[in-house]
Amino acid sequence: MNNYIVLSEKSWHKDLFNDLKKSFNNENWLLIDSKSDFNLDNLEKFKPSKIFIPHWSHIIPKEIYEKYECIVFHMTDLPFGRGGSPLQNLIVRGYKSTKISALRVEEGLDTGDIYLKESLELYGTAEEIFSRASLIIREMIFDIIQKELIATPQFGEVTEFTRRKPEDSNIIELTSLEETYDYIRMLDCEGYPKAFIENDSLKFEFDKAIFNETEKIITANVRIFKK
Repeated sequence: MNNYIVLSEKSWHKDLFNDLKKSFNNENWLLIDSKSDFNLDNLEKFKPSKIFIPHWSHIIPKEIYEKYECIVFHMTDLPFGRGGSPLQNLIVRGYKSTKISALRVEEGLDTGDIYLKESLELYGTAEEIFSRASLIIREMIFDIIQKELIATPQFGEVTEFTRRKPEDSNIIELTSLEETYDYIRMLDCEGYPKAFIENDSLKFEFDKAIFNETEKIITANVRIFKK
């Protein structure tokens, strides 16, 4: 019997965890969703064979990834797009699809060996994209476990992304409807700063955007509050 961990702070990965636990019911599964619980003491008690990381906003400590096989799922076709905010960086560059890369965690940022890659379409809101990605990651984890995949080194031209900051969500300088729609939808998800505009007194946040390409108009929810 093997012990597996799913490491994610995102609520939608609870369904992923439950699916894996049900499908591999002869194995032991543990969900860790808080930084305080992800420590060497807890891992040594559970002794995981693999740690699957569909989403984690914190650095994996060296003492952990050197002792345990940590597998992170990154939303680019590595080595293209190493670094933070892959979904948003892809959409602002005009990409309509990408790859999810399953890779071994090592010291470098997204530099580890690759187990496999699968395709992902980038239409819809960030929440919808992450939901589709979760289903794909589920199948990737199946393959890693059942086929006992061995990771191989990355190859190709390296491109690095910079993690986006909350102030990058300001859409005041945008001039096209297409770009404005993309900004709103790519930030429309739990835990992400919404697309916004502001003046000296008020801030306007946008979500749930619908783009009517025939009439060339965007409708969206707006939340207005004092700064």
